[in-house]
Amino acid sequence: MTSIRFALNHMAAPSLAIDDFFALAKSLGIGEVEIRNDLSGNAILDGTKPEAIKQAAESHGLTIISINALQRFNEWNAVPAAEAQELIDYASACGAKALVLVPKNDGTGCADGERQANLRQSLTALKPMLDKAGIIGLVEPLGFEICSLRSKTEAVEAIKELGAQSTFKLVHDTFHHHLAGEAVTFPELAGLVHISGVSDPAVSVADMRDSHRVLVDGDDRLDNAGQIKALLQAGYKGPFSFEPFAAEVHAVKDPAAALRASMDYLTARV
Repeated sequence: MTSIRFALNHMAAPSLAIDDFFALAKSLGIGEVEIRNDLSGNAILDGTKPEAIKQAAESHGLTIISINALQRFNEWNAVPAAEAQELIDYASACGAKALVLVPKNDGTGCADGERQANLRQSLTALKPMLDKAGIIGLVEPLGFEICSLRSKTEAVEAIKELGAQSTFKLVHDTFHHHLAGEAVTFPELAGLVHISGVSDPAVSVADMRDSHRVLVDGDDRLDNAGQIKALLQAGYKGPFSFEPFAAEVHAVKDPAAALRASMDYLTARV
């Protein structure tokens, strides 16, 4: 049996204060966490200083693998440029190793030629900013039909063309991989895997949204177990981070037990 290196995204228990979230990870034997900049009333949005995050992570013996995320990164102008610098500085100060880069997802910038050019422009601008800080950029294609970067292949082509494999890695998200319908994976360029399942038998793949993303169990329609097994067998050695968005997961009274059940389910199948 191959062991899965589990990690925990704050989206797994977004109502927990950062120190309680870190304690949850530690209680599950998880050593790596992802923090977010989109949880209202919680760190980072509540003004928590990066030094406080760093201290809390160190006190629990945890590594912060990423800040999630710089949105609309592939629409480069003064706004994302300023936000990118702010998040890179925060990542440096809190000890985070990487910054997740999420493409715009509103139906714009999707035209063939346009989306590739936009991606290269953004990666070119981000590379020196990330390199200076020693932070990895984690490019996360989204499987939604309205997304301007659905294809991992296109992301890899741009990264390799720029000779930027030491700066940028891919996020393989099991949900988005399924939605995009792109069979190929790039384990050698993957820096992080996000895991979540869809158990609702009624929703079509085209209609799957973040609100359907639950912890992986026996009803999973995305074949998380198969995806994880294939990535491990292909040589991926990085973390598999739980990122469920469904309200019913967030409402669970005992998140540790729910997460443990999903960890046990996956471990038994890999």
